[in-house]
Amino acid sequence: MSEIDEGKYIWKNGQLVAWAEATTHVLTHALHYGTAVFEGIRCYQTVHGSAVFRLRDHLKRMERSARMIGMELGYSVDELMAATFETIRVNELKECYVRPIAYRGYGAVGVNPRSAPVDVAIIVWPWGAYLGAEALEKGIAAGISSWRQRSVNAIPGAVKSSASYLNSGLAKMEALDHGYGEAILLTESGLVAEGSGENIFVVRDGVIATPPLADGVLAGLTRASIIQIARDMGYTVLEQSLVRSDLYIADEVFFTGTAAELTPVASVDGRQIGLPGPVTSALQTRFFDVVNGRVPEYDAWLDRV
Repeated sequence: MSEIDEGKYIWKNGQLVAWAEATTHVLTHALHYGTAVFEGIRCYQTVHGSAVFRLRDHLKRMERSARMIGMELGYSVDELMAATFETIRVNELKECYVRPIAYRGYGAVGVNPRSAPVDVAIIVWPWGAYLGAEALEKGIAAGISSWRQRSVNAIPGAVKSSASYLNSGLAKMEALDHGYGEAILLTESGLVAEGSGENIFVVRDGVIATPPLADGVLAGLTRASIIQIARDMGYTVLEQSLVRSDLYIADEVFFTGTAAELTPVASVDGRQIGLPGPVTSALQTRFFDVVNGRVPEYDAWLDRV
C-alpha cells in the first residue's frame, strides 16, 4: 500500500518538472522541522469523465492550514486547481491520487521558519485502496494504540501538517507489530480520536456517531461528505465524544478518509464487530455512487478535469 507508481511529471513552483528531477535539498527546512502542509485527494473516472472529488474544498483546507502556520502559499486556490488539472492531464491518468504539498524549503536552519522559502508541488499517481481492496469488502482489524493523539494545543487537528503524522506513524507501526491492520488513537483524556490516517464512525441501534472536531480530530472532507450523505439518506448522525467502550459495544464501526474511502472495521482489540453491517454497506455503496458521478445531486462535489 506504500509503493508509488511513478508518473511522468510533477508540478513544482509553477512548472512541470520531470518526475525524477523534482528533488529538494537535504537542508530543506521541512525535512528537519516538519514545516509542511499537504492534502490527500482522489481523482475518479466517473460516468462523465475524470473528476477530482472536492478538489476546491481540499485546496481551501490546505490554504487554511498554511495560514495557521504562518505560511504564504503564493498561489490562489483557482491557480492550484488549474495546476492540478494540468498535472493529471500531462500524466495521462484517468484515475489517480493527488498530493498537493507546500513546505519550507532550503534557506534557513533553526526552528524559526520565516526566512526559508515556500515551495509548492502537486504530485499525482495511481493508487488503489489504501487499506487494501479486501478491507473495503470484509473490513480491517484495528487496535487501540498506546500512543495518544497529539494535543489540540500542541499541533491542532485543524492543521494538516507533516509534523502531525509522526504521531500517526508511531501508532501505525505499533498496530502492525501487534497484528492489526490499523490503529485507533485516543486523546490524552481517553476519548476516541481517529485512526492513524482516517476519521472514525460507530453505529449503534441505527444511529451513527463520530467524534466532534473539538476533540482534536482532522476536519476530514470524506468525514463531512459521509455525514451529509447519511443525513440525506435519513440516518441520524451525532457528532459527540466517544470512549473506548463505545467501540467495543458498537454494532458497526468504519473509517473514512480520502485514501481509505469508507472502510469497515471488522474488529477492535480482537473484539469482533458484525460485518458487513447494513448501515456501513449502504453508506459505502452510496459513497462510491457519488464519487463515480452516479448521483446527480452531489455533482457539485466533483471538479471535472
